[in-house]
Amino acid sequence: MATTDSIVQLRGDAPAPYDALYDPLVSPLSSQGMEYAPTYWVASAGEPPEDDGPLEGDADVDVLVVGSGFTGLSTALFLAREHGIRAMVVDANRTAWGCTSRNGGQGQNASGRLYRSQWIERWGKATALKLDAEIREGFNTFKTLISEVPCDPQPGGHLYIAHRARKMAFLSNECKVMHDVFGYDTRMLSAKEVAESYVDDKENCGALLEPDGIGVHPLKLAFGYLRMARALGVKVHPGTPVLGVETVRGVHHVRTPRGVIRAKAVAFATGGYTRNDMHKVLSARIMPILSNSLVTRPLTQDEIASTGFQTHVVITDTRTLRFYYRLLPDNRLQIGSRSAITGADAANPRHLAVLVEGLHRKFPSLANIRVDFSWWGWVDVSHDMMPRVMQPDPQQSIFYAVGYGGNGVSFSAHAGRRMAQRVAGKWSGFDDLPIYNSALEYPNVMGLVKWRGFAPFRRVGQRFLYHKYLAQDEKLDEMR
Repeated sequence: MATTDSIVQLRGDAPAPYDALYDPLVSPLSSQGMEYAPTYWVASAGEPPEDDGPLEGDADVDVLVVGSGFTGLSTALFLAREHGIRAMVVDANRTAWGCTSRNGGQGQNASGRLYRSQWIERWGKATALKLDAEIREGFNTFKTLISEVPCDPQPGGHLYIAHRARKMAFLSNECKVMHDVFGYDTRMLSAKEVAESYVDDKENCGALLEPDGIGVHPLKLAFGYLRMARALGVKVHPGTPVLGVETVRGVHHVRTPRGVIRAKAVAFATGGYTRNDMHKVLSARIMPILSNSLVTRPLTQDEIASTGFQTHVVITDTRTLRFYYRLLPDNRLQIGSRSAITGADAANPRHLAVLVEGLHRKFPSLANIRVDFSWWGWVDVSHDMMPRVMQPDPQQSIFYAVGYGGNGVSFSAHAGRRMAQRVAGKWSGFDDLPIYNSALEYPNVMGLVKWRGFAPFRRVGQRFLYHKYLAQDEKLDEMR
């Protein structure tokens, strides 16, 4: 439902049509240089920066980065800026075509889908403290980069709203853990405090306020990464899909439609668009999950008053299938949540209806507001819900950074920095952290066996879990 009259005319040769039903698990790599999804970010980012066009013929490079989103561009940027290595970046479609131009722009002091209390349960307090220090440093890397790029930052923290009263106990525990164990200035807010000082979400039952959180225009940020990387000599080739990788005497021969790239090292940064045939170290290791997003027309001052918006902080609610939303700088409201199970069903109107109904529940006064933009995109979820920045085989110069689980806007900057360190051979002092010392694994079979053959059946389990989560999320509090 994008307002196509406001979408920027893109530079260069006419791109291939956008495939709204593309599914990285099953879709063949049948096109390249595909048009962007019709997102608000594409419409408002301005003219895309110059790139180096599709790669024609063969090439020899020291480092090839596959994927031109946040992670790929930051990897190339830090390789050049901190290690003097000028990488080549390739992407099957437009620069930042995937997750980077489709997310909600919420930068949080987090990565993966586990809470800090779960870090302690899984790895113990000592490791959790070290992991927190690394994630916190990652948020600082993100803040440094956004200070260099005009990307409409909206600082102020992260408001985590209880959508049912029973969720306040969970938030209170997380608040205590973050404050007492990790030293954050977290605060619990009553429903009245949230409504009077932040937003009048009609589902609000109170909230946890985290001090770290910044909303950004993600595509403006990515375009900034692109400009800075190319200024340092990085070559960026969109419309150049990887068709296969073969390692011959330590050199990686990467096939593209128009030639072979011979690379001493290859770094994969393909996020939720990682195909199973990309490379064996990534096959069946990531579960792509669809997320939907919409952006309304600009709200009038009366409409803003009716919703009680007095903040531009990033906001999520406590559903497992959570809603994430915020008021954008031009007073449009952006909201996102779950979507279809498969790409073939992505355009079904019922998935947009979930967002619209959620918007109306939270803000009944906006029941008739026009939706100007609607889109969806794939999120990279690992099987243990945490990201990895890895060199899975120390004998091979193959690297990857994926698995953010929806928290990649901020941590991808630091993941790129860490992957650049690994590629440059400057890696030391981080091997006691689980996101750096263990490779991505195959899915579990009933929690007992990790098996690649189980991968095709993951969506059956996903469908079951979605029904379960929906029932749990929407269950009303019991009357006392």
